[in-house]
Parts: sequence; C-alpha cells; structure tokens
Amino acid sequence: MGAVFMCGFPFSKLAATERPVPLVAPVSLADWAKGQPVYASHIVAAREKPFAEADLATLRWGWTVRDSQSGYNAPREFFAEIANGHSAHEAIGPLLNPRGVVEAIRAGAIDVGAIDAYAYQLLELHEPDLIAPLRVIATTRPAPFPLFVAARQQPSERIDALQAALLDAHRSPEASDILSSLGLAGFAKPDIAAYDRLPARAQAIDDALGGRW
Repeated sequence: MGAVFMCGFPFSKLAATERPVPLVAPVSLADWAKGQPVYASHIVAAREKPFAEADLATLRWGWTVRDSQSGYNAPREFFAEIANGHSAHEAIGPLLNPRGVVEAIRAGAIDVGAIDAYAYQLLELHEPDLIAPLRVIATTRPAPFPLFVAARQQPSERIDALQAALLDAHRSPEASDILSSLGLAGFAKPDIAAYDRLPARAQAIDDALGGRW
C-alpha cells in the first residue's frame, strides 16, 4: 500500500524516528476549511431537541475513542471553553466513530456528540439520510487535517513521486472529478509544527477539565 490516511493526534504522539513519512493533507471545499489543510468537529444534536449553544455545558456528551482528535480532544476542548471549570453532566464513550455518535443520539443515549466535520461533509454528499435527523449546534476550533502518510521503508524516490502526484492531483481533469466527489479542493504539504502542538493542546484540555472523560 503506497499511502494511508492517519489521524493527526496519534501521529503527533510518535517520536520523529517512529513516525511514518508525512505526504500531504487534504484541503476541503467546505467553508470551515477556509482553503487550508485543517478540519474541525461539529457538535450535533437531534434536530427536534431545542438545545442551544448555551445549554451544552449541562448536557450528556458522547465521545468516540481517546486517541481521536475530532471525536475526543476537539469536543473536550470546546467543552472546557464553555464549562467554566465544571465537569460534564455525563460523558459516554467509546462510541468508536461518527456512526456510533449518530446512533447514540438517535437512541437517546446522549444529547450531543462531536462528528468530524469532514466526515459530516461526506455524509451530506453521499448519505444525507443518515444525518437528516441531526443539526449542527456549534463547530470546534480547527486542527490540522488527518494526513496521508507512507511507510518509512519505502524508497525515497517512490515517496517523492507519490507526494508530487497528490499535490498535483487538482490539475488533472480526471483526478479533479474524484476530488470533487470527495468534497476536496486538493492536497497541501502538511504543517508538521501544527501536528506537534496537538499533545500540548490535549494536556491543556486535561488540566482544564481536571482529568479525562
């Protein structure tokens, strides 16, 4: 396999000598990306629930897995900024993935949860019925987009060629059509310094909340 898609948070926790080779990060066509290789998480609730952003500190939250930026760190960072030092009324997880969050909301097991904004974008494009019962209440701070990485064992010539092909993909009519179907404008070189800051952001969240969910 030439490249795989990797969440930025587990990438950031690896020592430089253990990391796979970063290739590119996607640039979404969505407004929240602002033309940059970043993403965020949408805080979502059931469409019929009259929750407002001011209610979020008092609700039952769902999270996916603890090594996820979008499903764990991002919603906790958002919660810490609105909770004024208070703990979540209830935090339920692991729900594993965006579908788990959707199912928990629809089942009434949680009031709100976070869905990776790019995953939400793909669902809007290709499975709108799945998120039709939901609405977005708020959107978290941006973070560096999950990135494509290659194995360190691959020859440098192959890695360079793969990176160049991905960076130029938007210039090819055929590849551009594929990118559009994925809601992407193209790819950019990853800002590794932005990924390196993610562990400190996560620690600041733990400190603000007095521990983990």
